[in-house]
Amino acid sequence: MLLQVLGTAAGGGLPQWNCACPGCAGARAHPHRRRRHASLAVRVADHRWYVVNAGPDLTDQIEASPALHPGPGLRETPVAGVVLTDAELDHTLGIARLREARAGVEVWATPPVRHALLNGLRLGDVLGPYTPLEWRELGPQPRLLGDAVEMSALPISAKRPRYATGLPPLSSPSSLSSPPPLPGPPGDAAPGDLSWVVALRLHEPATGARVVYAPALAAWPDALQKAVEDADCVLVDGTFWDDDEPVRTGISSRTATAMGHLPIDGPDGTARRLAGVRGRCLYTHLNNTNPLTDPGAAEHTRLAALGLEVAAERMVIEI
Repeated sequence: MLLQVLGTAAGGGLPQWNCACPGCAGARAHPHRRRRHASLAVRVADHRWYVVNAGPDLTDQIEASPALHPGPGLRETPVAGVVLTDAELDHTLGIARLREARAGVEVWATPPVRHALLNGLRLGDVLGPYTPLEWRELGPQPRLLGDAVEMSALPISAKRPRYATGLPPLSSPSSLSSPPPLPGPPGDAAPGDLSWVVALRLHEPATGARVVYAPALAAWPDALQKAVEDADCVLVDGTFWDDDEPVRTGISSRTATAMGHLPIDGPDGTARRLAGVRGRCLYTHLNNTNPLTDPGAAEHTRLAALGLEVAAERMVIEI
């Protein structure tokens, strides 16, 4: 299995346009520290890739990755579609930047995420005059991406994006936009639906390679722990180094966990859960306040001692 890391930053990227924190100032002074919104490309066949999460800088990420460049045909692109792990703006706004797609844009999403994008962002209405959105349902049952990779979703949390707070339940027919509802269970978009945020499990049967991609973790269910222990490579939420970081740095009055992100360090941190697993473990989705955005920070040494690392921009992972 071949993976291309397209970006590793949390919402706003690094530097964030309106922020002068040490992380953002450091990225302005040292361009190699810049990070684009967290995203991953997965190769499913020769010259055929799916992008996991589509941030507002998606087309810039594509241009920075030669494997995703168009050709040899005039409008022949290796980007086959988009897979979404949630409905947050920093993971979905890039879909609008694919409006030039002549044959439509294939989008894999859970029912609540699809509901939010169609009825909250009205993405179908906005893109309809340019290109159709072709929806595919993402769920716990493995589905084939291309010819080589199986994909399934592991429910994580019911954290909705702010714009979707007041959306009516998906099970109400009057709340649905065109196209018609997906077949099967209604996928109620009620606050308790854990498929608002999922982790992605990827499996390549030909080689046995297994990957877990979980850029947003408000919880760590037992099923995720099992998937992590079975994986050859794990890329997980590294938004905040410790739980008090948002409060300490002045960006929020809430802790990391209250904002829907398990911290890396601490008694309930994800580093403790990942230390000792057999696969390669990398952190992604770093907030601009996270000390790990500084390559010289001592926190990197602490991670390395546990066998953990931070994903780098544009890195290629072959399993």
